[in-house]
Amino acid sequence: MVIAGPTASGKSAVALALAEDENGVIINADASQVYADLRVLSARPSAAEEARAPHRLYGVIDGGVACSAAAWATLAKAEIAAARAAGQLPIITGGTGLYIRTLLDGIAPVPEIDPAIRGEVRALGTEAAWAALEREDAAMAKRLNRSDRQRVARALEVMRATRRSLGDWQQELEGGIGGDVDLDARVVTVPRDLLYRRCDARLVAMVAEGALDEVAALLARNLAPDLPVMKALGVRAFAAQLGGTSDAATALAAAQRETRNFAKRQTTWFANQTPGWTRMTSTVAPAQVFA
Repeated sequence: MVIAGPTASGKSAVALALAEDENGVIINADASQVYADLRVLSARPSAAEEARAPHRLYGVIDGGVACSAAAWATLAKAEIAAARAAGQLPIITGGTGLYIRTLLDGIAPVPEIDPAIRGEVRALGTEAAWAALEREDAAMAKRLNRSDRQRVARALEVMRATRRSLGDWQQELEGGIGGDVDLDARVVTVPRDLLYRRCDARLVAMVAEGALDEVAALLARNLAPDLPVMKALGVRAFAAQLGGTSDAATALAAAQRETRNFAKRQTTWFANQTPGWTRMTSTVAPAQVFA
């Protein structure tokens, strides 16, 4: 079973109720909630919620490691197998569409990229990488946003390393489990104005629960700024506050705006990419805060 949806939609509450009713195991599919460093700021389930049903793949990756969709899918497959062996229902729960699609559809079998090529590509600026991709793989350039440096760099390094477009590799997905399971997939939907109010309320609650302390501890590790954990919602806004370049009100407003924008993108992605999935309307009170 898959329970997906945008951040603050109430999907974690839906999954928890199902897990209690159906002898289920909740398996995290949120790219921020996998990191041990971000319990508060990623809205991971509380200790009380975790005690009500088994939760897997929450806080299992150190923030100093970049967890890829492929790495997560490997972990998820193992947890799904373990749940089935125990006679329990695996419930994949999260809002990271790339994770879920990789698990269900598989991943392109792109060979390992030569470190020298990767270093050369990653050293390029955003505009230089985009210009190079337009010259060397125009088809992929048309599919990508020129400001999405990470995806542009990935497409360019694959072309240079394999002499073949990433788009071609993506036609050969392998390792997905979607064709081998009787899939019950649901998307939790919420009216946009209500979703935004929940996002704002949750950020206020996060600050009260120690989000700034969590960010301070993360910053003290001096991790590379391009690691996923450093790009998690709210980290940069609250880091600015801690660094003295932003006040508390401005930082909170920035984190809320970033979260609302992210929720909007997630809503659009699930609307476009999961047409056959069941839609569920969340009826949770807006004053409550959910993942």
